[in-house]
Amino acid sequence: LSQHCWPMEKTTVLITGCSSGIGLGLAARLAADGRFKVYATMRDLAKSERLLERLGGCCPDSLEVLQLDVTNPRSLAAAAQRVQGQRLDVLVCNAGVGLMGPLETCSEQAMKTLFDVNFFGAVRTIQAFLPAMKRRRAGHIIVSSSIGGLQGLPFNAVYCASKFAVEGLCESLAVVLRPFNIHLTLVECGPVHTSFLENLQRPDPQGSEMQ
Repeated sequence: LSQHCWPMEKTTVLITGCSSGIGLGLAARLAADGRFKVYATMRDLAKSERLLERLGGCCPDSLEVLQLDVTNPRSLAAAAQRVQGQRLDVLVCNAGVGLMGPLETCSEQAMKTLFDVNFFGAVRTIQAFLPAMKRRRAGHIIVSSSIGGLQGLPFNAVYCASKFAVEGLCESLAVVLRPFNIHLTLVECGPVHTSFLENLQRPDPQGSEMQ
């Protein structure tokens, strides 16, 4: 009897926030693995060069870079449309920003921006891709949380508040997604060597409140 070797179907993964840090590292690693089809998304496509550099300057068949701004419903709808018809196995909600400083130096606009990315961005992303997973009754959603979603950290009150909110969202969702065979994972990172600290918003160090 001759044995036919069928190519293994690739696991399809969409990752948000791939221009730097954990998102970039994860996208590069999975794209280089060969067993995955990766949709690496980022708000600013001009920043995709770092990801391609990591992969030796070329874009393998296993990688597609897409524009996706988690604060923009139209951008999310366009990305969801782009992967429509593809079986999305894994959704990684990784986009996030930080805000560090004494609470009284954090402007309301800065706090709203942080929640718009860290909390509402995760909500919008899940809302965009969850219906197809439910219809297929299969999928895995991975959400980047933080140790700051489990305990408060000095000078990170607003960031921690956003991650506490993400924890409540996901713990609640995990229960109702189980009958649909959709698994939800929270990744609670401690400090990781990325450009996260360089990217975070900080108040003016010369301000009287800082003194």
